Amino acid sequence: MRVWFLAIGMVAAFTAQALAANDARFFKSLEKLAPADRLEQLCDYTAMTEIRKDKRGFRPERAVANAGGETKINGHSIQSTNGAFRSKKKWYAMTYSCTATPDHLKVVSFKFTIGDEIPAARWAVLGLYL
Repeated sequence: MRVWFLAIGMVAAFTAQALAANDARFFKSLEKLAPADRLEQLCDYTAMTEIRKDKRGFRPERAVANAGGETKINGHSIQSTNGAFRSKKKWYAMTYSCTATPDHLKVVSFKFTIGDEIPAARWAVLGLYL
């Protein structure tokens, strides 16, 4: 039994290290984007990070701020009222409000809501795919 818990602990440690490495690569790649693109990517990434914490067990691998229409960008803030995220081969509606630092490399305010599952018949119309 003790070996089992040790193995689980090792897997968790390696997973945490892999996620940290991915985070570092992501934030390094942000620096190469234009400011408006950087803001949207940062906020979509933050949406996925926050959705992973939801008690319903979502595992988002993609988020799109503008799935159902254009987002509203005002300075260092973005308002997504027609967003979507993919988790476990299904798409779900989401909305979020995100404000970043002036360099668009760090989020200072983030609020979101998770909506209903989006039927597969609507995916193509919204530009969503597996």
